[in-house]
Amino acid sequence: MPDAVKVGFVPFSSAPRGILVVFCDDTLKFGSTTSKALGAAAGMIKRAAAANQFKGKSASTLDFLAPEGVKASRLIVVGTGKASDLKDNDFLKLGGAAAGKLRPGNEAVTILAELPAGAMKPKQAAALAAGVRLRAYKFDRYKTKKKDGEDAAIDAEISLAVGDVPAAKKAFASDGHIVDGVIIARDLVNEPPNVLFPVEFARRASQLRKLGVDIDVLDVKAMKKLGMGALLGVGQGSTQPSRTVIMRWNGGRKGDQPVAFVGKGVCFDTGGISIKPAASMEDMKGDMGGAACVVGLMHALAARKARVNAVGAIGLVENMPDGNAQRPGDIVTSMSGQTIEIINTDAEGRLVLADVLWYVARKFKPKFMVDLATLTGAIMVALGTEYAGLFSNNDQLAERLTTVGQATGERVWRMPLGPEYDKQIDSQFADMKNTGNRNGGSITAAQFLQRFVDDTPWAHLDIAGTAMGAPKTEINQSWGSGYGVRLLERLVAEYYEGKR
Repeated sequence: MPDAVKVGFVPFSSAPRGILVVFCDDTLKFGSTTSKALGAAAGMIKRAAAANQFKGKSASTLDFLAPEGVKASRLIVVGTGKASDLKDNDFLKLGGAAAGKLRPGNEAVTILAELPAGAMKPKQAAALAAGVRLRAYKFDRYKTKKKDGEDAAIDAEISLAVGDVPAAKKAFASDGHIVDGVIIARDLVNEPPNVLFPVEFARRASQLRKLGVDIDVLDVKAMKKLGMGALLGVGQGSTQPSRTVIMRWNGGRKGDQPVAFVGKGVCFDTGGISIKPAASMEDMKGDMGGAACVVGLMHALAARKARVNAVGAIGLVENMPDGNAQRPGDIVTSMSGQTIEIINTDAEGRLVLADVLWYVARKFKPKFMVDLATLTGAIMVALGTEYAGLFSNNDQLAERLTTVGQATGERVWRMPLGPEYDKQIDSQFADMKNTGNRNGGSITAAQFLQRFVDDTPWAHLDIAGTAMGAPKTEINQSWGSGYGVRLLERLVAEYYEGKR
């Protein structure tokens, strides 16, 4: 497991240990097993709830020293809201709310996975456990000292008391691998750029070989031979050489078309010659959030033995402004043969994606391609940090992404594409420019990418507002969110996995 939190499952008959977490609805009603564990303290809890204006709303909490008669040191009550309104994704949030009340230390925790109507279903209990792990994540490996009052990572042993232990374990076997994938993506985004440069990123992605993923790493020489002039132009100002990593999971039937995922991996983005302002430039270590998601997703699919053939491809570069850097006014030739006039060297992510998208479309002929990129600040102007921007040439793929986005809470909002926008990126010197004017910046970026997908069904997710620095939630308190792993894993599971 990538984190220190250990989550296990025990039967309801097990005696609670350490901290006890229970659930109630918006009428402050408990399940029968919970009521038995609380005994005479149930009445006192209702009085405490009234005094603290606790009304059992979803993910609200009541936390106090365990009353006499309860076999625990602390008691945490988590509200579920109206139990009949609970959806699958709500159990993730409930687990996160419970974990949010835990503090560093080795004291054991018991969570009674019961609703007023009875034991949580195995899938619900698994989601609860996943929510605990996602909330407990903390990236503090570079801290040598902790300040007073500063939260450290939770390292407790957490037991979920459930009605059916084998079924809960079976359900969590899959969910646990997905959580691992999210944590891998978060770690990659949170790493400092002097640690995670393109070659190191490629090395970490190559660790997926342990799960049976086929890995090909293209170095600069190989990419030059392929004609990837758009990608290589971005990285030519850095002392860190660029890489492209191709990951293949062959879990489906032999010969079946794969599904494909492409990630932008700019390990650090200064803007190049068109240099960014100094304020918040440190955040540009996260400009590889799309690539991080693809690695986490491929881990999740391989670890749970997904019945699908999948390709994950990431273009890894560093955009630096030295004497060899790409200049505004340069013209580069992409792998597709199309030429691109460089207007702004800070519009670099689309250049990276252009060559990788073309490579994947031509080499693997996938059923569809989804690319993810922290591509434009304009998408944050349009959608804030609650939704990722979705652009697609295929209505069915767009609808499926929207559906699984609602189900997982990793939401997307479809934005327009159309030939009317092409005139903004037409060039008088080359086939196209790498950026248009200020208006519709996210759309013209997507229009640019569409020129490199051929006839492949394709969707572009602009995750600039959701992959890093997004608002904290019940299941994420990290700067790097790991956005997209759960979304795309659900897309594959719901629509593209074969039967065995």
